[in-house]
Amino acid sequence: MDEILAASACEAVALLQTGKVSARELCRAAIDRINAIDSKFNAVPTLCADRALAAADNIDQGKIEPADRGWLAGLPIVVKDLHHVAGVKTTFGSPIFKDHVSVHSSLIVERLEQHGAVVIGKSNTPEFGAGANTFNEVFGITRNPFDPARTPGGSSGGSAAALATGMAFGATGTDLGGSLRTPAAFCNVVGLRPSPARVPRWPSVSPFQTLDVDGPMARNVTDLALLLDAMAGADPRDPLSYPPPDQAYSRSLGRRQAKLRLGYSPDLGGITPIDPAIRAGIDAAIAKLDAEIDTDIPDFSTAPEIFQTLRAGLYVQERAPLLASHRDLLKPDVIWNIEKGEALNVSDIASAERSRAELIAALADYFENHDLLVSAAAIVPPFPVEQRFVAKLGDHQFESYIDWLSITFAISITGCPAMSLPCGFDENGLPMGLQLIGPPRGEAQLLAAALQIEQTLNLSTPSVPDTVWDKSA
Repeated sequence: MDEILAASACEAVALLQTGKVSARELCRAAIDRINAIDSKFNAVPTLCADRALAAADNIDQGKIEPADRGWLAGLPIVVKDLHHVAGVKTTFGSPIFKDHVSVHSSLIVERLEQHGAVVIGKSNTPEFGAGANTFNEVFGITRNPFDPARTPGGSSGGSAAALATGMAFGATGTDLGGSLRTPAAFCNVVGLRPSPARVPRWPSVSPFQTLDVDGPMARNVTDLALLLDAMAGADPRDPLSYPPPDQAYSRSLGRRQAKLRLGYSPDLGGITPIDPAIRAGIDAAIAKLDAEIDTDIPDFSTAPEIFQTLRAGLYVQERAPLLASHRDLLKPDVIWNIEKGEALNVSDIASAERSRAELIAALADYFENHDLLVSAAAIVPPFPVEQRFVAKLGDHQFESYIDWLSITFAISITGCPAMSLPCGFDENGLPMGLQLIGPPRGEAQLLAAALQIEQTLNLSTPSVPDTVWDKSA
């Protein structure tokens, strides 16, 4: 079964649909794999094996209508521990909720299960998704499959590590400042931050916010499109959600262009320093593409301040009650974020929104003449797990634990869909990723162009260290 577990999600679905492998067999194999190797990585600390096998049996026995299992047909996935799964422990990586068991599933989980996904476990995340190194006081540290001494990134680090090691064929993630894109870059998988409300969200205490989104992670672009098809759509519980496109994302992947029109800046116009090895690696990847390259991009210089302001306000809305009731159990980074938000005034927020509107308008104009905007997906290689965050790069000192993520959070405020696509490895064998940014609500265009780039770079089947597949190692 290891050969099947190393296959793509689309290949696994084909086997399930034709009956060459049963949902129970594939589910059992994925669970066994987690039990065999996850002690090295701590990617999936909460298993729900009995629940998963029961769901797989329902699929195999025809108790779920074919129309409702058609997308995924029994595909084993993991769910980030910020998403609820009914009857399963959901901790949010916080000691406050270390014993919490969800009564209802999050909407993203509902939709995936309705379309035939089988949830086999919950993937690790930093507390409330705060930070791009996956560790918490409940389950501990998650490690990178390419070097267990290093971080897989975050906050969807458990999902990324599980995918890279063949524990699951797909995963859920969330992305506020880069939480789908950074771990994808660090673990050589693909993570998509969709447009706000493309994937409906519930439950939420902030249903009208547009910074934090739910989305898919996969091993390649084709699998990513399949998962997005199973997630996207309107739901009355999300007032901003809207119907999926007339043509499924999986079917729109065939749109090829003779020559892509790319805007390219490794550091988004100098808003952040970038490790020289990362810059060289993504420059080399871009040089392989048969594309029109334009290095003139919109001005992102206001983006860091906009994001920091709006993010801090969102933290007050979503987490301030916990600061009042459980301050002693919150990690310092979360406390800092809430207090930063409480120090804001109405003028601060209004100014940030005006600047945001100007950037959104500039990008709308930009995409009239460009198919994608491309940058680095992460400014450094995966760093040691003991290091909480990137505090310094070269002579540049970052002011907070999230400042080093400006390459991704600058895009979050625009509402444009963005993804991390593997583009090779550095001299230490650590993965690097391109950040591909599409036009507003342009997921179909983004995915089609990403597949074209993926095929050009010949990375449609991501490499995983051979030792990962050796259960005795």
